[in-house]
Amino acid sequence: MIKNKNKYKIYFISIFIIFSTKAFSNENNNFLSLKNNQVNLRQGPSFEYPIKFTYQKKYLPVIILDKSETWRKIKDFNNNSGWIHISQLSKKRSGINIKKNSILYKKSTIYSKPLAKLEVGRLVLINKCNVKWCKIKSGNFDGWIDKKSLWGKVK
Repeated sequence: MIKNKNKYKIYFISIFIIFSTKAFSNENNNFLSLKNNQVNLRQGPSFEYPIKFTYQKKYLPVIILDKSETWRKIKDFNNNSGWIHISQLSKKRSGINIKKNSILYKKSTIYSKPLAKLEVGRLVLINKCNVKWCKIKSGNFDGWIDKKSLWGKVK
């Protein structure tokens, strides 16, 4: 009987460690966006490293992969990765349309009035999300889009 209790304790402790490790590893998978229209992506976490290229789109969503002091290693929608200084990042929620023929609706249902068709790669600003839909702004349009159509912070 005591051996079985110890087995269960070890089992539950193992499960707890596995899930807590996953939760902490996901902590780095935060989406942020670019704060300015010109942001340099560098090869390493310092101004000493060369610039790989310069982003020219404010609010472009990026995922944080790693941290080093005031630098963040990021990956963008096109799988480009490199280092950006934290002063160039914003918590503004944004996304990129990844589905062909995505429709922007007036309400969060496919039975509401369609407002616009979004092109693949279109940058959108996210106002809020529910279980299946996100309320977004894109150009002159405000409306709802299926959450599965977006790459970015859609939680």
